[in-house]
Amino acid sequence: MSARWIDLVDPTSDEVLAALPVQVDPEVVEVLASVGSGYEPRPLLEAHGASIFGVLVAARAVPDQDRVSYQEVNLVATRELLVTVRKTPADGVAFDASALYAAVDAGEPVGVVMHRLVDEIASSYLVMLDASYAEIEEVEDAIDDWPASRVRARISSLRHELLILRKTVSATRAAVRRILDGRIEISDDALFPPDVERLFGDTYESLQRATEELDIARDLLAGVRDHHQSQIAEANADIVKKLTVVASLVLVPTLIVGFYGQNFEDVFDSDYWTLGASSALIVASTIAQVALFRWRHWI
Repeated sequence: MSARWIDLVDPTSDEVLAALPVQVDPEVVEVLASVGSGYEPRPLLEAHGASIFGVLVAARAVPDQDRVSYQEVNLVATRELLVTVRKTPADGVAFDASALYAAVDAGEPVGVVMHRLVDEIASSYLVMLDASYAEIEEVEDAIDDWPASRVRARISSLRHELLILRKTVSATRAAVRRILDGRIEISDDALFPPDVERLFGDTYESLQRATEELDIARDLLAGVRDHHQSQIAEANADIVKKLTVVASLVLVPTLIVGFYGQNFEDVFDSDYWTLGASSALIVASTIAQVALFRWRHWI
């Protein structure tokens, strides 16, 4: 049976009720009519009698602002009708659902159209991962040029983004798994017959791939963080080494000056106890130390 599709963007409660063909829980209507917050809700798919209710979340990279925008898409599906509710996040634009038109125009059933939506959501995660790889590479290339505070802030931001994306992908994968296990259905495989379940199986594999690539991205980011920390430790060690060299250079002249400063009568009347002799000792000892430190590659 060909699907009918109703697409709403930031609807009111009345618009939601007018679009729904069956009675749904008031809590579901409240969720459908709520305003997008820009933060990621938890993806889920649930069976509600003669309909299926779902919350999906797409991820969209905003490279020029170094952030991620999460686009919420709610759905209610019956045998004949799919109602999607796209919410505009406060920090971005609503999800682009134009990919569903091809399936609807081709007369595909609701299950296939719903799969197309879930598959587009899964594809957004893979696109987001490509953007994350690029961001990590940018930080790695600029780690020697950026101030340490900026590098730390960007690494922390990327780590937070990957953590949120991992939670979102895992929840979406769990929701799709419920379809494959037959735990979400309205009656007698009317919505997800075996051929549609196979389509969702392909999407599940894409989500599995996204999970694995998220682990790779986190490992790459951890490598950048370790490299940054080693640079800081190396810089601190270099500072300590320079301070040690300065202290060593001052030590011998201080000893000489202290020795010449002893106030013993008739002891320092000889020519070799003059100011010139003490200055020569100071210069000679300093040159000798500098030569030694350079020979040992300490400075």
